[in-house]
Amino acid sequence: MNISENIIWHETTIQKRNRQQLNGHKSCVLWFTGLSGSGKSTLANAVDHLLFQEQYRSYCLDGDNIRHGLNRDLGFSTQDRKENIRRIGEVAKLFIDCGMIVLTAFISPFREDRELVRRMFAEDEFIEIYLQCPIHTCEKRDPKGLYQKARKGEILEFTGITSPYEQPANPEMMIDTGVLSIEESAHHILTYLNEKKIL
Repeated sequence: MNISENIIWHETTIQKRNRQQLNGHKSCVLWFTGLSGSGKSTLANAVDHLLFQEQYRSYCLDGDNIRHGLNRDLGFSTQDRKENIRRIGEVAKLFIDCGMIVLTAFISPFREDRELVRRMFAEDEFIEIYLQCPIHTCEKRDPKGLYQKARKGEILEFTGITSPYEQPANPEMMIDTGVLSIEESAHHILTYLNEKKIL
């Protein structure tokens, strides 16, 4: 989509660095990706809770929640999945400009789409967190009953069953949620943020 030549970017008086200084920490996006049932939403919320307890400014964007509002017009075709992730990237970028830490919990199955979002941010602002969890473990958990429906053919284009999931090539973090507990995983992520001097 081409942007009209009549639309001009307006620079704001308060810049990202000013908001980061006010918040007392850097801003970044923690991009949780993995199969349904791998623990993305649960872990993102656990990290968000820890950040909140330490008085860091953060916000969690969840895949299902976003589809209730902003992306309610999108389905699950390849093109709609791409648009879903593009929009989330743009929303996450607004949070980054606000000087906040934004946690996104989306399957985001295609490597190309995740890389497109990565290019929206500065090098140290996009942290891809791959929740590596065997599909049989995800299917055993099946908190929403989606795998069972997919196996019955009631859900088409379901990631991991009838639609592919492309693992990240070089994620900043890889967490085996089939082995580590949510608490262990959350603290592991906070340790990473401290080591990278984001907090």
